[in-house]
Amino acid sequence: MLFDFKYFYWGGIYIKIIFFDTETTGLNCNYCKIIELAMFTLENGEITEEYDKFIKINEKLPHGITQITGITEDMLQNEGVDEKIIAQDLKERLTPNTLMIAHNAQFDLSFIHSLLKRHYPNEADEIVANLNWLDTVTVFKDRKKYPHKLIDAVHYYGIEEVNFHRAIDDTKALFEVTKALKRERNDLAEYINIFGYNPKYGVGRPVFPFIEYKAQYYCYSIRPSDEILPKK
Repeated sequence: MLFDFKYFYWGGIYIKIIFFDTETTGLNCNYCKIIELAMFTLENGEITEEYDKFIKINEKLPHGITQITGITEDMLQNEGVDEKIIAQDLKERLTPNTLMIAHNAQFDLSFIHSLLKRHYPNEADEIVANLNWLDTVTVFKDRKKYPHKLIDAVHYYGIEEVNFHRAIDDTKALFEVTKALKRERNDLAEYINIFGYNPKYGVGRPVFPFIEYKAQYYCYSIRPSDEILPKK
């Protein structure tokens, strides 16, 4: 299965692309944990891996998370792997210059960084800094009015629905949404390493030095190409 991302070059190198998503025990990466990680990988425009793993957390799973995701403590215990295995898998796959694509990438990046920091404290910062990041929420907010969840993008672009709040299904939906965004206007490369944020609430924590954060104001329709967020 091929998808043309050939305009994503970095220093003349064709970039490996990973569409990824996490399901977590909560919103704060300082004390919440990833319970499911999915990665949908393209190399040379071809899908090379569909990665989806549950993670044992060795603590009680909040009931509200089970209600949202359908993930249970039994699923984590019986099907999950130790977090150190996930950390090793990430270290092996997140090679320099890989393009990481997520919907609300600040959230997923924060949790991946925290996980890596627990197992590779001396390498985690370098691993995530050597990647490139594309946040589809930032792109979507430049084109459509509120709301901006992944399911809203799926509905807007007429994409077949998946089991939302399960990481592997979300990555497949994200893949289709990214293709739709590209077809609509071929400017995704301009958003690499730029995250928009709501100026009412400020930039979420942690702040990463390799990301440029820009205030993103309410938009009622697709912005003209000379007014998109990355423009100075």
